Amino acid sequence: MKTENKTITIDGVEIFYREAGNPTSPTILLLHGFPSSSHMYRKVLEDLSNEYHLIAPDYPGFGFSAVPSPSDYDYTFDNFAKTITAFTTALQLPSYYLMMQDYGGPVGLRIATAHPEKIKGLLIQNANTYLEGLGEYPQKMGQLVAAQDFQELSNFKDYLLSPEGIKDLYLDGAEDPSKIDPISYQLDTEILENSLVKEVQTLLFNDYGNNFPKYPEWQKYLRLNQPPTLVIWGENDKFFSKTGGLAYSNDLKNPETHFFNGGHFVLEEYADEAIILIRDFIKRNK
Repeated sequence: MKTENKTITIDGVEIFYREAGNPTSPTILLLHGFPSSSHMYRKVLEDLSNEYHLIAPDYPGFGFSAVPSPSDYDYTFDNFAKTITAFTTALQLPSYYLMMQDYGGPVGLRIATAHPEKIKGLLIQNANTYLEGLGEYPQKMGQLVAAQDFQELSNFKDYLLSPEGIKDLYLDGAEDPSKIDPISYQLDTEILENSLVKEVQTLLFNDYGNNFPKYPEWQKYLRLNQPPTLVIWGENDKFFSKTGGLAYSNDLKNPETHFFNGGHFVLEEYADEAIILIRDFIKRNK
């Protein structure tokens, strides 16, 4: 079924989202990461729409959603979770499978912890919940903070927001970079040409450390609720290491875990394989 591009106003902010499939089918809520948007799930929406109802929003300041001034919108992961919760209420989604990549993890796990009754299962793609899963990039930023080398920290953040840095996020660690469509990193680059969007990303970099104290809370949610969980992980990700994917077995009794020889955006390279896994996982966990 064809993917539809829609907008809805949530608490005064226009949210862009992609929707595919029949609303009477089981719903999958897809939460994207940095520096991407719902565009990263385009093939998942297309290929699973005959069996499932799929909803993929862009956060404020990302993709094609509005970019309110920081004086008008609080760019924190806490507030993103509130916005997406309000979004699911407005769309009348009583329950759903939750797919999370990168930033989608701290947004989605806040939602799951607050509303465990709504979560039918978790689909995790390089979204970290354990300190041992922090990879090369966050470790580097942590070392720079510890050394109080704030100029080099600023330089590194600027690199991550640069065209070169964004391209590297997509290509580094890929088994076959030729399989990754350049439109993905070019789209992210063009959106980040907006100086306000860059300011938003800097605010989120600064807020990211507030996720770490919540890890024990999210681990407790996993341990107590035991949501059916599928882990799909690019094992060469410079943000989140393979150890982070394995760590879900610390608290979940039976996570289904699959590693690919890919990087941060493993769906760009292994979408077909991931879609087979998602389809089979939901069929077994309806």
